[in-house]
Amino acid sequence: MLKTENISYRVNDKLILNGISTVFKPGEFNMILGPNGSGKSTFLKVFSGELQKYNGNVFYNDKKIALSKKEELAKYRAVMSQQPELSFPLMVEEVVMMGRYPHFIFNPNKKDISICNQVIERMNLTSFKERNYLTLSGGEKQRVQYARVLAQIWEKPTTGYRYLFLDEPLNSLDINYQHEFLQIAKEFTNNDTVLVAVMHDINLAIQYADNLLFLKQGQLIAHGKPNEVLSSAIIKDVFNVNATLINNPISGNPLVIFG
Repeated sequence: MLKTENISYRVNDKLILNGISTVFKPGEFNMILGPNGSGKSTFLKVFSGELQKYNGNVFYNDKKIALSKKEELAKYRAVMSQQPELSFPLMVEEVVMMGRYPHFIFNPNKKDISICNQVIERMNLTSFKERNYLTLSGGEKQRVQYARVLAQIWEKPTTGYRYLFLDEPLNSLDINYQHEFLQIAKEFTNNDTVLVAVMHDINLAIQYADNLLFLKQGQLIAHGKPNEVLSSAIIKDVFNVNATLINNPISGNPLVIFG
């Protein structure tokens, strides 16, 4: 499990996160929602271990991540950041193999190669695995980066949980690949994985999330199951937009109609 305890974070005199305490359980897909500048990505960077200078505590399975060695953490915690940069003319399969770097010292072994091939196949990248990454479209690069992240934690650790964090992973993706991304992420929740994603599309989040977390101006507004926390009042408070909630005629989940 992942627990944050009274997390606050400042940049100069500006308070970005203000006393956020919450729990993300394994086996559940958690999605963070909020307007631009609400602290979503900063919060993810804190509990993923990318930011260290914050107040409060972050625990992975009751152990402070501040006490974990980065090289060990990388074996079971993977992060997909917004628009990851790569300027080297590597082949797609080489980029995916980068996800296995924490697991070997000099050269990948048969298991590393097998895992990368499995991920490439699952992400439907086989047809261009030997292409130069720099020649790909923005959406294709996003799919390759997702494959790299999945390869990093594809196998379950012998003890504890895996942690998968996605920061706005649907950028540049066509609608079919947006759903593919979220479906694959959803598969991980069946395998003792703590899964958290920062999202913008509230209706997509409702469709796939087990829990929604709403942030506004660095404060936690609500966290829970969509049916429990969603309301017109919450949406108005967080996003400053009028909305009506109806039942999705197919899934029965809430469906947000704006305006």
